[in-house]
Amino acid sequence: MSATGTPLLELSGVNAAYDGITVLHGVDIRVDAGRIVALLGPNGAGKTTTLKVAAGVHPPSGGRLRLGGRDVTGARAGDLARAGVCLVPEGRGVFPNLSVRDNLWMMTFTGRTREEIEDAAYARFPVLAERRTQPAGTLSGGEQQMLALARGLTTDPAVLLLDELSMGLAPLVVADLYERVAEIARQGVAVLIVEQFAAAVLRIAHHAAVLTRGRIPWQGHPDGSLHAELSSYYLGSAP
Repeated sequence: MSATGTPLLELSGVNAAYDGITVLHGVDIRVDAGRIVALLGPNGAGKTTTLKVAAGVHPPSGGRLRLGGRDVTGARAGDLARAGVCLVPEGRGVFPNLSVRDNLWMMTFTGRTREEIEDAAYARFPVLAERRTQPAGTLSGGEQQMLALARGLTTDPAVLLLDELSMGLAPLVVADLYERVAEIARQGVAVLIVEQFAAAVLRIAHHAAVLTRGRIPWQGHPDGSLHAELSSYYLGSAP
């Protein structure tokens, strides 16, 4: 990743704790506009906590969080959302008993009209237009993930945080979703993706970081050297 210019999102020496137990130890990550960073690692490594800190959902106990070069450490989630940070959490986060259209209409608090929200969602994910009156809970897993993405993107984010986008989905569906994420990045959005399963996201990532036990022992371009060492990081045998 280029170190020139000001990153849209930067975590610098970030620590985070739950009930006095530190789970992140000096995490450094930067994401530039139009770039995709993959945050990889085994379960329990601290990946979701890193996203929560970046979104203002969980306060850091040390280090700094910057947005577009501005120190926003300690800012609340609502303030960061208004500043352009969008978190799509693990589990899709749609309302299953509401229709696709009603799920989208709930985003009118962003100041956009229902028509604008629907037009933008259906242009990016045409299948949602076909399902607009269908309860969200009856959609396929991939379609629910598209709906969650469409809802988040109504905020026109500068920074998009994605947690386990591939969970429970077939490989072809995951590949399609990640192609859509790549297109979002090409529009200038900074994207940080948490993934346990690396193969799909590394096809589109510009930079990767491996998080184990709350620390980042490796980060760089996702080339062959990462693929060769990734299993040892996951299994805990890497230094």
